[in-house]
Amino acid sequence: MESVYQHFRKEEREFIDKVFGWKQFVTEQYRPKLTDFLDPREQKIIKTLIGENPDVHVQFFGGYKNAERKRAFFYPDYIQPTLDDFSMFAFEIMFPKKFVTLSHREVLGSLMSLGLKRSKFGDIIIHDETVQVMVAQEIANFLQLNWNKIGKISVRLKQIPFEDVFSHEEEMDISLITVSSLRLDAVLANVYHQSRQKIKSLIENSLVKVNWKIVEDAHFEIAEDDVLSVRGFGRSKVLAIEGKTRKDKWRIKIGIQK
Repeated sequence: MESVYQHFRKEEREFIDKVFGWKQFVTEQYRPKLTDFLDPREQKIIKTLIGENPDVHVQFFGGYKNAERKRAFFYPDYIQPTLDDFSMFAFEIMFPKKFVTLSHREVLGSLMSLGLKRSKFGDIIIHDETVQVMVAQEIANFLQLNWNKIGKISVRLKQIPFEDVFSHEEEMDISLITVSSLRLDAVLANVYHQSRQKIKSLIENSLVKVNWKIVEDAHFEIAEDDVLSVRGFGRSKVLAIEGKTRKDKWRIKIGIQK
């Protein structure tokens, strides 16, 4: 097991153990296992660990083609997965669009205030005035009964078919940067053209996330496919770590959210 752990971050060990537990369940029980919604980093860990396993297969679905957060469906080879196996609903939030607008932060905050775990709902999509959210089937009735306000705005939920979900691809500016180390503060300082000290302060004040989780350690080492977000500066993604230059600096391809 230690040989597996060494390829991942220390804080990811708990999730790795969960993945092996799900795999063992399918192998021993010979029946499928559905997870909650997972972020892209967790999905990548699963793909790495399961690979081309002949006994346990896995598929992901988040409600639409370019979904970020998805549920994973582990299954033995006798099953052919369908959309129903992912047990999720797509809802459109109905509200008085002529008078108000809703932001991603407001919708997310309102959902969390109901006492729900973040893993029970997927992407929140805002397209012009339309707001859609993917939710786990097990919380759908609860939401329809209890989610009637976002702030002071009255809302109601309308279930929609998955084909009516807006599929969008995040637009990014691609740039190539060189940094002295893969430390979080060094990379972010270069990406957002800020001083290391300023970035370090933001990190220490819990304003920086890596893969949707707050990181308060400036020495944290970034890896390929990491999604970085800094409050007030936006989001970026580590697309590739292309090795070192002749001057021993790291060359990194970064996508910066437009």
